[in-house]
Amino acid sequence: MAGGGDPRAGGAHLLLLLLAALPLAARGAAWTEEKNYHQPVILNSSSLQQVAEGTNISEMWQEDLRPLLIERYPGSPGSYAARQHIMQRIQRLQADWALEVDTFLSETPYGYQSFSNIISTLNPTAKRHLVLACHYDSKYFPQWSNRVFVGAIDAAVPCAMILELARALDKQLLSLKNVSDSKPDLSLQLIFFDGEEAFIHWSPRDSLYGSRHLASKMASTPHPPGARDTNQLHGMDLLVLLDLIGSPDPTFFNFFPGSARWFNRLQTIERDLHELGLLKDHSWERKYFQDYNQRSMIQDDHIPFLRKGVPVLHLIPTPFPEVWHTMEDSEENLDEATIDNLNKIIQIFVLEYLHL
Repeated sequence: MAGGGDPRAGGAHLLLLLLAALPLAARGAAWTEEKNYHQPVILNSSSLQQVAEGTNISEMWQEDLRPLLIERYPGSPGSYAARQHIMQRIQRLQADWALEVDTFLSETPYGYQSFSNIISTLNPTAKRHLVLACHYDSKYFPQWSNRVFVGAIDAAVPCAMILELARALDKQLLSLKNVSDSKPDLSLQLIFFDGEEAFIHWSPRDSLYGSRHLASKMASTPHPPGARDTNQLHGMDLLVLLDLIGSPDPTFFNFFPGSARWFNRLQTIERDLHELGLLKDHSWERKYFQDYNQRSMIQDDHIPFLRKGVPVLHLIPTPFPEVWHTMEDSEENLDEATIDNLNKIIQIFVLEYLHL
């Protein structure tokens, strides 16, 4: 080293320069602002290969998805069975998930009905959580009383994808619980909403029953416990909502400028996996995550949280798949390669976000 000086002095000088380059807000921000400056840890090619090999579409299909391909509108026997299935799949994992069932009554066009959101939280005392969410109810079609609508893309597949993520990343997520003696400040939360669908016609009162209730509940629940000025919504770093996934050749757009950098990260992960040959039947000319932004007019479970200031990444294909709200939204019309590819992309996204 030129000058024969202590090499540690050069490292300390570089660290001071890096700290000085940070925005003032990032250096002294409250924990509620840390999400604005959070950066992922980029996985190398070897790690990408390991994640791609660690997810199992066959196991997901058999163990997670097929039990959800039933009629499961709110209050139905299928809704109870789906809820039990989701919780049992999470309870069998090594990572110490805290499960909460948020049951409530709400007025519907058919009178008061019971709804139950499922919230699964890793390290509930962590101040911040990356949140993955979907809805598990299926739409109620009384005019099809002699037929069963299972809502495969809407949204059995997104539920199964989140369950497969929890299984495939179980060991890595378990490590969050074992970070020396200190409590991690950033962890993962999974939310399965009930009552996303309208019973008759979509309206502010007939839709989003579960997410409207939970957003209000979380806004009035102190977080961390005992806090006076912050609530559970402040603890949401990013709400990643999955819906209408499972048809071939989906195209996703970024809807919200505030989460553009995270959408760009999904684009980069897709590109890297493609270049490594780790995506099945995948054409770069028909990539999933598109380069240009769109203004979102889509009503979905993110809306109550977005209105309360939670950053949102809405992963829903545009245009909607042709099978949406038809009897063709069934297992026979799902595309296994697409689901497997998106499993890999989203799992890598979570690992990078959580620094695992």
